[in-house]
Amino acid sequence: MKKNKIFVACDSTNISKIKKIIKETQNTKFKIGYKFGLEFLNSKYGRNFLSRLRNKIIFADLKIHDIPNTCVSTIKAIKDLNINYLTIHISSGLQALKACKKISGKIKLTGVTTLTSLDNKSLKEVGYNKKMSQLVSHQVKLAKKANLDAIVCSAHEVKMVRKFFKKEIITPGIRFDNRTDDQKRIVTPKRAYKNGSDWLVIGRPITRGNIEKNVRTLIDHLSE
Repeated sequence: MKKNKIFVACDSTNISKIKKIIKETQNTKFKIGYKFGLEFLNSKYGRNFLSRLRNKIIFADLKIHDIPNTCVSTIKAIKDLNINYLTIHISSGLQALKACKKISGKIKLTGVTTLTSLDNKSLKEVGYNKKMSQLVSHQVKLAKKANLDAIVCSAHEVKMVRKFFKKEIITPGIRFDNRTDDQKRIVTPKRAYKNGSDWLVIGRPITRGNIEKNVRTLIDHLSE
């Protein structure tokens, strides 16, 4: 039976907590990877910890967003780490996306569409004229043109994204209930998989409180 795939978001700078998260999320029900973002990778011991981590699927959520030369240089600078997936903002532009894909090697270059903390109102605030669905579909077509390996988008857009993009889709903004925290476009794990997501990114619903109990809650949710 095909296993559901989950990236556990390791959003902390505390190495002991990260070790605890990794230890207590090991199970046979899921294919598990670990997402490390800017908070961890910019912390005092983060890079060193990641350089020594073995036999784990690693998602470096750096969300690179800069001129082509800087984007490329950033990827070259972290190639010594055991990274499987790496994010870049599609809004960096086609030239940057193509240049990064050219040198990314075995790293799966993953395009970020629009953050799940944004909604249509937020888009207007930063100067976008397109609605969310229009913007994301435009971004996905650009990612396909650049031959990116995966896409990050909200589960709200997965069905639409799948029309244009046949590779892996990674979905953040996952919640077991109605608690949104700082997210706006959220869905449940079951709905996300049903919509067509390949990987779910789950942080606080798993890592906050009793981790092993939270994992069991997730298993129960998906088996209902």
